[in-house]
Order: sequence, then C-alpha cells, then structure tokens
Amino acid sequence: MRVQVVGQGRMGAALHHVLREAGVDVLPLAGRGATGRDADGRSADVVLLAVPDAEISAAAVLVEPGPIVAHLSGATTLAPLAPHERFSVHPLLSVTGAETRFAGSWAALSAAGERAHAAAIWLAGQLGLRTFAVSDADRAAYHASASIAANFLVTLESVAERLASTAGVPREALVPLARGALDNWEHLGAVRALTGPVARGDEATIARQRAAVTERLPDAVPLYDAMVTASRELAAQHDDTTGQPTGARDQTEETR
Repeated sequence: MRVQVVGQGRMGAALHHVLREAGVDVLPLAGRGATGRDADGRSADVVLLAVPDAEISAAAVLVEPGPIVAHLSGATTLAPLAPHERFSVHPLLSVTGAETRFAGSWAALSAAGERAHAAAIWLAGQLGLRTFAVSDADRAAYHASASIAANFLVTLESVAERLASTAGVPREALVPLARGALDNWEHLGAVRALTGPVARGDEATIARQRAAVTERLPDAVPLYDAMVTASRELAAQHDDTTGQPTGARDQTEETR
C-alpha cells in the first residue's frame, strides 16, 4: 500500500522515516492542506494524520474520497475521521523525531470496518508494533492510564529530584533505583514490587520523611500524603500463596 503521512512534527517525521526504511511506498511528507495525493497526482491508499488532536477533523475533511484515513491519537475516537474508512493506531512510546524506533513497542488499535482493520494491522506490522484493541468507550480510561504510566511518573521523579537536591544528592543517584522499581513492576507486578517503609509498616520512618518534606518542599506534602495512602492500600493486598503482605518480604538494603 502507498502511504501519505500528514504532519511535519516529531510523530510525522518518525513515521515517514521508519516506513521508508521498511520499504513502504511513501509519498513525500505532507503538511497542512494535504489531500491524499502528491504533487504528481499520485493517490495514497492510506493517509496517516500525525497532527494535534484538535486538528484531526479539519485535516480529515481535506482528504479526497478513496484512501483509508487514520490518526495517531490515544484520546481521540474515530468520529473525527468520518465519513472515510478509518482506523487509529496509538504507539505507546515517547516519540522524539526521525530517530525514533517503534519496533517492539505496543500500540492501541481501533478500526471501523474490515478493510480499515486490515490496513491498521498491516501498518502496525510495518512499524514492528504489537497491538491491542481499544474501543471508543474505553479510550479516555486507556489514555489516562498511559498518562499516569509516563507523564505522572516523570512528575513524581521531578519531586524526588528536587527533594534529593536539598540533601546534596544528584539526580543520577536515583536513576538505578527508579529503573529497578520499574523492572520489578514489569516482572513481578505492583504488589510484589512494592518495598520501603510503607510496605513494611514503618510508621516512624514515614513520619520522619513527612517532616522533612514539610520543611524542605512544603508544596509537595499533599502529593507525598496521597502517595503514602495509595501505597498503604497496595501494601494491604495479600499474596495469594502466603497470605502475608508481599511488600513486607524480600526487602532490599537500598529501600530500608
């Protein structure tokens, strides 16, 4: 299939580059006003709208009838693409530009009709993406989960970095700890991966931590309290095989 990518930002540049590398027949990267044809009148079979969410509908209207039209948004339903045959593919990774590689990442897929679904699967295959289906009704919840997993995680690490700096601790010193926690969450799940004073019920340490946060980073106290509450709820979940709070076991020296 011949593809036209519309949008000259980071996502558009990445898609155009990776698809060309995969040997796909790709029209020149297009900007505003793209119709699904290139300057020579060649028509695309698939038009990928790599544009901001608020511009998807306006961009879709300009595409001439014929091609299957798709967007790359996680939060947007397929409605703005009507009446075209349509699908969406939302890669779950941070896209920084042409150097981005999609292979091995996951993507949310939605399609209206068998032809559009086949095109979506084909595109995912060209990019090396693993896919799962997300319905329009589930899109907001799905996208919120992605924001928590990525955006909010960075916000939490920013608070950790700010607090660490008050003790002369460099950000780099926290990286192995954060990366190890993510690895444990991936392989063990949240309950078994949780360690630290909340997991083992060390209220004295929690109180000292809160006092330090209050003194040095008072604006972060509500966030600290919310995270302690959420962690307590997680730690209260019991391992099915032992009947004990999983977080209370296998403590590491790094988190004592």
